[in-house]
Amino acid sequence: MNATERLTRATRGLPAPLAVVDLDAFDANAASLLRRAGGTPVRVASKSVRVRSLVARALDAGFAGVMAYSLEEALWLVGTGVRDVLLGYPTVDAAALDRLAADPVARREITLMVDDVAQLALARTALERVRADDGPNSAPRASSAPGPSGDVAVCLDVDSSLRLGVGRLQAHLGTRRSPLRTPAQVAELAARVAGTDGLRLRGLMFYEAQVAGLPDTAAVRVVKALSVPDVDRRRRDILAAVRAAVGQDLELVNAGGTGSLETSSAGTGVTEVTSGSGLFVPGTFDGMRRVTQRPSAFFGLDVVRRPARGWATAFGGGYVASGPAGTSRLPRLVTPGWSLTRQEAAGEVQTPLRLRGGKTLHVGDRVWFRPAKAGEPMERFAAVHLVRGDEVADTVPTYRGEGRTFG
Repeated sequence: MNATERLTRATRGLPAPLAVVDLDAFDANAASLLRRAGGTPVRVASKSVRVRSLVARALDAGFAGVMAYSLEEALWLVGTGVRDVLLGYPTVDAAALDRLAADPVARREITLMVDDVAQLALARTALERVRADDGPNSAPRASSAPGPSGDVAVCLDVDSSLRLGVGRLQAHLGTRRSPLRTPAQVAELAARVAGTDGLRLRGLMFYEAQVAGLPDTAAVRVVKALSVPDVDRRRRDILAAVRAAVGQDLELVNAGGTGSLETSSAGTGVTEVTSGSGLFVPGTFDGMRRVTQRPSAFFGLDVVRRPARGWATAFGGGYVASGPAGTSRLPRLVTPGWSLTRQEAAGEVQTPLRLRGGKTLHVGDRVWFRPAKAGEPMERFAAVHLVRGDEVADTVPTYRGEGRTFG
């Protein structure tokens, strides 16, 4: 029995479209990611999961802490008992910042991501509003010391892209994230955090997307080979500058992603790495030599008509990933012998399929896809069916199924 037959048998009687996670593959992937990190703690990226019970499953498997993508999400997770939540991105949500400032548990467990003094000002304003409501002595003094305190913890996001050349001939290889790049820039903002009443500098993040998130084409392999020592050298210099600016080492230095666990965990000063997509192994990770895990997340569609010989049409399926438009962002059809069509690809309400040498599909048959990116399709489903073998072991809500959407 192949994988698609097994999934079809497990979900017989369940209506489609439906989302499925293979628990055997998920658990094996979690163990593989921890091994690849070589003993360095691995933080689970919630945006690549978006199912609270599966985030908890990763934590139970040995992951250490959560990287959230929204402050509202982080507050919700902490309210459900999750601990040590690092925001992966800055926030300007004033209402959420007010809730953070007013909640001592949230202040202890959530670390904000910052790369600009304007973001610091928003956090400080929220603290001042709480102080005004509770009295002049309610907000604690700032501290850069690690460990729980009443202060709001802050992590600085450092640009880890590779830049080659000079002036107008300079190439920027990697994502456009933080404006912080040089040791002087990072140290200046670190000192500002450490000197701001109510804030505590906890750490730095270095996300080398050009290493962690790209398939290993010949050109990309060259970029990765150049990037790893470049990031390591700059991280060493930046950590030294921050140490000089604030007078001590930092508690947290986060780096990497699923595609770079080995090199990131071995980097100078790194205390933890992050992974989430490696639990599901979506299509965008095809071609990454270091990603040896097997796919665990799938969605199934049912054939609703056969418009012509060699054609079948499935209901639903337009779960296209974010990023640059192109075939790499389309879901991967895993039912053998069939393909998406160039004219329509994955449709909003229906997805036409073309026979390429497989078995004929009939009305009512189920076809299976892998998502192009890990967490995004979970926004389209209220529940995900957890399969073990050829049976559904459990059905759990996604974020959306719990009435939570965070953008």
